[in-house]
Amino acid sequence: MTQLKAGDNAPNFSAKDEQGNTISLADYKGKKIVVFFYPKASTPGCTVEACDLNDNYERFQAQGYEILGVSADSAKRQSNFKNKYGFQYPLLADEDKAVIEAFGVWGPKKFMGKEYDGIHRTTFIIDENGVIENVISKVKTKDHTAQILTD
Repeated sequence: MTQLKAGDNAPNFSAKDEQGNTISLADYKGKKIVVFFYPKASTPGCTVEACDLNDNYERFQAQGYEILGVSADSAKRQSNFKNKYGFQYPLLADEDKAVIEAFGVWGPKKFMGKEYDGIHRTTFIIDENGVIENVISKVKTKDHTAQILTD
């Protein structure tokens, strides 16, 4: 789906998180970041994926990674999702899909025979210099941390 690949510069982005704070790629300069795109807050697959990452947050931190979740949900919905599960990382409320489209994860999907446009569950691992190290398009929601961390 996305045209971005390892070795490409990550798109520079800026969007509001669940608390209304503006977060941009520049905020993470000098840090590694995992940016995961998910279709909809509080749905079963998205909850399992976000909880797996949160349960392993200390492991990510120990390896120098920050985590950032992104969906097209409203700030209120993202805030409810974060508070309900106690996520330790920000969730972008990308309602205008600027970040989603910059990363190329919006497009046609099929579910139960119906075709519609939506977010393709995709994760980008970005290095300290803003270069994409890896793109994970076949996300295993229950075991996503193992797809990212190698230790």
